[in-house]
Amino acid sequence: MDDELNGTIITLGGYVEVNKYRYVYFFIIFIIYLLIICCNLTIVYLIWKHRNLHEPLYVFIAALLLNCVLYSTCVYPKFLIDFLSEKQVISYPACLFQFYIYYGIGSSEFLLLSAMAYDRYVSICKPLQYPTIMTKTTVSIFLFVAWLLPACQCLVPVIFSAKTKLCSSTLKAIFCNNAIYSLQCVSSRTITIFGVVALLFFLILPVLFIIFTYTKIFIITYRSSKEVRKKAAETCLPHLMVLISISILSVYDISIARVESNLPKPVRLIMMLQIVLYHPLFNPLIYGLKMKEISKHLKRLFLPAKKA
Repeated sequence: MDDELNGTIITLGGYVEVNKYRYVYFFIIFIIYLLIICCNLTIVYLIWKHRNLHEPLYVFIAALLLNCVLYSTCVYPKFLIDFLSEKQVISYPACLFQFYIYYGIGSSEFLLLSAMAYDRYVSICKPLQYPTIMTKTTVSIFLFVAWLLPACQCLVPVIFSAKTKLCSSTLKAIFCNNAIYSLQCVSSRTITIFGVVALLFFLILPVLFIIFTYTKIFIITYRSSKEVRKKAAETCLPHLMVLISISILSVYDISIARVESNLPKPVRLIMMLQIVLYHPLFNPLIYGLKMKEISKHLKRLFLPAKKA
């Protein structure tokens, strides 16, 4: 019975002194989760409500912010349950499901940022052709591909991991990321190959495409008028900031499973919290403050003009 239990119930061993600080942890994470939900959905609501925001760029921003909500909902409710529980455990199938959602959504963000980079390129470098290129159909295809391809790709390591024998039932983490491979008795060559393929197609190639696209935009705008350069800076800079943020966190996430065994438990906890805290709050902050049209509607929402 113990062997069967160890094969299906995973202990999340990354928490630090939960019994002592459980209510402090719960309160902080609950407030952060509420902030993430409210900040992201507020901007999504504004994009949905105002017709002048019904443009491809803002549709992609809304999709990115919805990803943040799904991404957070994948891990935060489990955090809250764990902080109030005597034991921090998760079933192996639920762990694989969390892994699937976490990396499926994470991978789609790079494809969405690539679609946004292409949209900016057409808008700034080919403004006359923009209405005929960036149609509703084109936007729908970009969204469909950005969500479908990562969803299909992430199924492969999940299916193989479900069939792989486990030799450990303690995960040195607070949620199910790529550290789950450390539970397996033997590392799967198939999973390793698919991991490299995923890294290439959903991180490296999109980042290279985005860098290439923005380089062309900056070269063209450098030769243009001051107004064109200002427009390019206003719309492209927020996307580049988000790209840098998510790229750093992705490298961080990939490397953390390699080095975590050599780190003290509190350091591992802080590192893992950085991954799930920073990005979902950073995106709405950047798009809310740096995107002129969104910022304008936010001010009207929270600071309505006083009637004379």
